[in-house]
Amino acid sequence: PQGIGSPSVYHAVIVIFLEFFAWGLLTAPTLMVLHETFPKHTFLMNGLIQGVKGLLSFLSAPLIGALSDVWGRKSFLLLTVFFTCAPIPLMKISPWWYFAVISVSGVFAVTFSVVFAYVADITQEHERSMAYGLVSATFAASLVTSPAIGAYLGRAYGDSLVVVLATAIALLDICFILVAVPESLPEKMRPASWGAPISWEQADPFASLKKVGQDSIVLLICITVFLSYLPEAGQYSSFFLYLRQIMGFSSESVAAFIAVLGILSIIAQTIVLSLLMRSIGNKNTILLGLGFQILQLAWYGFGSEPWMMWAAGAVAAMSSITFPAVSALVSRSADADQQGVVQGMITGIRGLCNGLGPALYGFIFYIFHVELNELPMPESSAGGSVVAQYHLEQNSIIPGPPFLFGACSVLLALLVALFIPEHTNLNVRSNNWKKHCGSHGHPHSPQAPGEAKEPLLQDTNV
Repeated sequence: PQGIGSPSVYHAVIVIFLEFFAWGLLTAPTLMVLHETFPKHTFLMNGLIQGVKGLLSFLSAPLIGALSDVWGRKSFLLLTVFFTCAPIPLMKISPWWYFAVISVSGVFAVTFSVVFAYVADITQEHERSMAYGLVSATFAASLVTSPAIGAYLGRAYGDSLVVVLATAIALLDICFILVAVPESLPEKMRPASWGAPISWEQADPFASLKKVGQDSIVLLICITVFLSYLPEAGQYSSFFLYLRQIMGFSSESVAAFIAVLGILSIIAQTIVLSLLMRSIGNKNTILLGLGFQILQLAWYGFGSEPWMMWAAGAVAAMSSITFPAVSALVSRSADADQQGVVQGMITGIRGLCNGLGPALYGFIFYIFHVELNELPMPESSAGGSVVAQYHLEQNSIIPGPPFLFGACSVLLALLVALFIPEHTNLNVRSNNWKKHCGSHGHPHSPQAPGEAKEPLLQDTNV
């Protein structure tokens, strides 16, 4: 039996929700275990762990996508969810193995790629944007709710219960895939052997990046994406640790911050984005988003009080309009047979940033000696938290050096984006586009022309 009912978007939505809900529960415990395991170089090790995971995901995502085209989606959904969630029970067993397995799990931590391919198999082209939006909203909803639940349970019953609960939810997700998820490619399944035909050119993670310089407009867009997403990827990997250990946020405050930021980002990417696109145009929306991102990063970098972090978080939600606007600009400017190529470049650059950003942030924290000599004191009985001794011992006037580096990087992105024309047509640039589109035209590729627009938005909601 293949599963319960016929393949649907709701199967994919449940898989995504359970996986990220399980990880969201561990937000607060992971921050404490990380510092207890690496007390001397917390931020550096966090950057290296997340950087290795991101680079491995970037390298493996196209290959796993190509293999799922041959062997089907269900088996690779099972594989990616299993290896992504495998480190969870190790948190209490062995923290060293926990972080080691997290970094190595990047090879298979590409559930989104397989889920988007699954959705593409079962939807028509005109339905795909709404389906991808539902998956992205589910991802955001899981991260909005689960950190607060995990922080509350950890405070009331201990972190061990949180780890057990997260492990149980991960196992539930695996069982759901085994029992309930039907295969979306039953008639196209091939024998699971290495002799089955695989498009190795499609599996090359650098294939899309090699074409960046072939069109001046695409080059400007890709440089803008790289310079703006590099600090964003680094920020997401270390910011909640920064709030917890440097700014003295309690576990509940970190969870509340994630929830508020997620809700505001969803509002910004729906209501505010649509109003801006209609009133000031696509390019100006991108420039406005980059301006908000510069302000947000500078505020994070110089902010030394908790209220400053909350205020900057509201600005960060507004900066989340940048990448949907970039995606809309590219999809509007490129021909249908060029969507996969152009969006594939942008997605590839974002994947590369997911590996480079965390490592860069961790290294900058290390260079500026932003570390702690001891764990923060526990929360007071009044519910507040005692700020870490970092503020008493650190002489630097800049609490968050990497955020200021990020602000400079986004400023360069803003200057580059000024040269992107508001209205352009990428299909008249070069005849080489037609040639390169052929290598991306596999009917069920995660970057096929019809469905390549929305995966760009997969991790920008929170």
